[in-house]
Amino acid sequence: MTAPRISLEQWRALIAVVEAGGYAQAAKKLSKSQSSITYAVQKLQSLLGVRAFSIEGRKAVLTPTGRLLYRRACALMAEAGSLERSARALSAGWEAEIRLAAEIIFPTWLLLRCLDRFGAESPQTRIELIESVMGGTPEALLQGQADIAISPTVPVGFLGDPLMRLRAIAAAHPEHPLHRIRRPLTDRDLRAHRHLVVRETGSQRTSRALPMEAKQRWTVSHLATSIQAARMGYGFAWYPEDAIRDELAQGTLKPLRLREGKVRFAELYLIIAERDDPGPGTLRLAQIIREAVMSECAKEMTTAA
Repeated sequence: MTAPRISLEQWRALIAVVEAGGYAQAAKKLSKSQSSITYAVQKLQSLLGVRAFSIEGRKAVLTPTGRLLYRRACALMAEAGSLERSARALSAGWEAEIRLAAEIIFPTWLLLRCLDRFGAESPQTRIELIESVMGGTPEALLQGQADIAISPTVPVGFLGDPLMRLRAIAAAHPEHPLHRIRRPLTDRDLRAHRHLVVRETGSQRTSRALPMEAKQRWTVSHLATSIQAARMGYGFAWYPEDAIRDELAQGTLKPLRLREGKVRFAELYLIIAERDDPGPGTLRLAQIIREAVMSECAKEMTTAA
């Protein structure tokens, strides 16, 4: 690899001249002499064989080439700064990558908000998100595939803290045949219609995890697919209320009127795989998730009151 002929300090001088509006202002901004700033920019232009500025009156104005150099220089300095921050974080023991297994019923928008907040604090840490279903979440922990998990169960050998309780309801399109039955629905009514199920991601899949045994069933891989199928009138399913909030508000899905089992609840736990020696990034991400859930729960309680 050929070594660059232009130093970061020279690029920094060019950026300062552009942003400060002149050599004297740039020198003041960088606490350097005007002659050193002028020399750095002139040397840069000489080495590259280009003109970054043209003189108009008493002002130095960027040429088209200069505008390109300025944009690329800004990107270069930002990358250099990011590299330094990464090195400092890694030297402090922050992980290069954190693997998070999250049960798909956990609110996606809230999880993404947590990841964005963590990314702002530790942009150099990569996140691998495993979106899992039922047995797939604890399995990711047991197989060493996750550093943190948001799971409906705590597998043997791990400790988990209660994170949140989710409310789920059975729903279908307003024109679904089940809505035409003029009485509370029974389990027999439901079994006569197509049940939309999201496939368990664990290797030991079992139908015992299903809430009921229907004559017809579509098994899909993603919650979004199940919701879309229900919106199109192809079946019914139990959904976390948060996941279908928009559909309920828009009238594309409607809660089923059940005689029993109108509401189901699911407990989710936050589990750190290496409880005895977790990395600082893992601990911080777990803290962000807890704080976000507590904040949203507090808002819901205030709204309900």
